Order: sequence, then structure tokens, then C-alpha cells
Amino acid sequence: MSTHELYTIPAELSTWDVGMAGSSRFTWEYDEGRDRMLALYQKGKDKQWDSVKRIDWGLEVDPYDVLGIPDQSIAIYDTPLWHKMDDKARKEVRRHGASWQFSQFLHGEQGAMICSARIVESVPDLDSKFYAATQTMDEARHAETYARFLQEKVGIAYPINKYLKSLLDDTLSDSRWDMPYLGMQVLIEGLALAAFGVMRDITTKPLPRQILSYVMQDEARHVAFGRMALRDYYKQLSESELREREDFVIEGCYLMRDRLRGIEQWENMGLTPDEVKQAMKAVDESEYLKLFRSLLFSRIVPCVKDIGLWSERLQKAYADMGVLEMAGQSLDKLMKQDEDIAEKLDAERFAAEHTERAEEIAQTIGLGTGDAADAEAGDAEARNAGVRAS
Repeated sequence: MSTHELYTIPAELSTWDVGMAGSSRFTWEYDEGRDRMLALYQKGKDKQWDSVKRIDWGLEVDPYDVLGIPDQSIAIYDTPLWHKMDDKARKEVRRHGASWQFSQFLHGEQGAMICSARIVESVPDLDSKFYAATQTMDEARHAETYARFLQEKVGIAYPINKYLKSLLDDTLSDSRWDMPYLGMQVLIEGLALAAFGVMRDITTKPLPRQILSYVMQDEARHVAFGRMALRDYYKQLSESELREREDFVIEGCYLMRDRLRGIEQWENMGLTPDEVKQAMKAVDESEYLKLFRSLLFSRIVPCVKDIGLWSERLQKAYADMGVLEMAGQSLDKLMKQDEDIAEKLDAERFAAEHTERAEEIAQTIGLGTGDAADAEAGDAEARNAGVRAS
């Protein structure tokens, strides 16, 4: 089935052409490069995985309860609009909410794949090119995974959100080689990583938990890559050059905040214009979603501070968004946690499979031993019968 048949609203053109500026940079310096970057590159190679094999696609998913979380997490829960709905309408609210979220993850991953390929092309250092090449493969795998999840398990999809599209456009059309890092590795990936983490930690369903955990294991490396490259580079920039990057970050963070409102899903639910307004008012006032939005900046704010973009006006913008306190988060601790959770999930899953397999083999051996004993007993009985007959 074509993905266009799954979209709840028209996806405009089948392709989106973004005009890119800047240079493709070759380097003839094939020295060993930076130890930290090469270590990250080695890790990127070691941690490649196949979504067809690592994820258990046989697990069932209820498209009307994708994450298995309480209805209290829905913005319109316990509002007059919610009480007007019957069970069927509420099921559609759950389905469309999950579809919208995972659709934006999918489109963001394709954007990340293109941005990382752009980094390979434009970054001047060979060690960065090496790592970005592994990231391009990671992002292809993530897009493949989310596309399959939407197609096979949810059954509907949403086009790219206009705010995400705008940030991708700004990121890819800028001629400066560091902007794909800043737009994708810090802003888009940072927000996505936090969103994946919140959903990974609250879902009670095994398949989405697997997908989110394994994708996050990769994304932790990607954000580390962006931090490492930009921290080194931004130390060399002038005050005016740093201010230009801060302007980009401030605008991008406001775009990311507005992206989270998800008006498209409410407009597509068959609600009246007045009911859509009620839904969006509930979205803006929901205490759960306020906390969710705040947590989504837990990776971006400390990363922006770490790479050296931390002027008073940038801090003021974060205070206005209500996320300034996230600057105290430890990125290293969060990234380590992301990797550990994925490794633990693998250990639990495959240990269980090995135990089941061992039991199956033991049972088979037991059956075989029993069959052989029965056969030997039968042969003895036949021989005895033959003796008696003679």
C-alpha cells in the first residue's frame, strides 16, 4: 500500500525539493584525527543493527491504544468536549494522537538522514565525515522502522508538520557547514530524543518500547557527535557569528515548541471549528502536556549551553519558554541511561528466548528418549511373544 493512501490529509507533493547552498568539501588529510571522534565512529560501526531482526514485529498493537497509557494524558480528557464524545470517538482520538506523533518521528528521521548526508558532504574534517556516514545509516534504519510501524500497526499517517518542515528548510538551505549540526543534531534530534524517552518510559506496550529504546540508543551517539563537533568549532567564532547561531537556536526552539501543539489531528477529527478551538485551548492548558513540553527541552537546553551558546538573551528566551531550569541536566548521564536501557531490554528479551529455546530442546530430547525407550520395550515384547509362540 502506498503511504499516500495512509495519510489522513493530503501530503501535498510526493516529494519536497529543498534548494541547498554551500560547498562539498574534500580533504586530503588522512591522519588519525581526534581520538574522541574516532571512538564515537568505532561505536557507531559496532552498534549497527537490523530492524527486521532486532525488533519483534510479531507483537500485536491495538491501533486504538498504541502506547497503553491512561486517558488522563490526552489534552481534552475530562473537558466538556471529551464528555460529548462516545467510546468510538474517543478511540479515534487515541489513534490519531499516536499516529500524529509517530508520523512526525518518521518525517524527522528522514530529515535527519538527509542532514547527516549533508554533513558528510560539507564538514571539513575526515573523522566527522566518517562518523556522519554511520549516522546516515542509523537514520535510514529509524525511518524504515517508523514507516513499518505506522503502515502495519497503526494504519494511518500524517504529513510533516509545518513547523518541523520550516526548521528543516532553514537547516538544509543554509550554506554554513555547521548549521545541519545545529539544526538537526542539537534542536530536532535533541527534542526527538527527549520525546522518545518520555514515551519509552510511560508506554506499557512491548513493541513501541522496543522501537523507542533501540532508536534512542543510536540517537544518544548522534547528539554526542553534534556536541563534540560544535563545541570545538564555536570556540573559534566571533561574537557576531555566535549571535547569528543564537538567533537560529531561539527561532528554532519556538518552532519546536509550536510544533508540539499538533493542531492537525484535531482539525482532522471531524470537529467543528469551535470544537477545534476548545481542543487547542485544552492542549495549551493541560498540566500533563506542560510537563511533557518542558521535559522535551531536557536534551536541547544543556546541549546549547555545552556548545557555548549561552548569552543572556538566549537564557531569557528559555525562561520565556519555561525551560531554563533544564540547563542543569547532565547530558552524559541521560545518554548513558539511554544506552543502558536498550542493552538491558536486549538482555531480558534474548535471555528469555534462550531459556524458552533451551526448554524446547530439553523437551524434544526428553520426547526422543521416551520414544527410544518405548521402541526398545516394544521390540523386547515382540521378541518375547515370538519365543512364547515357538
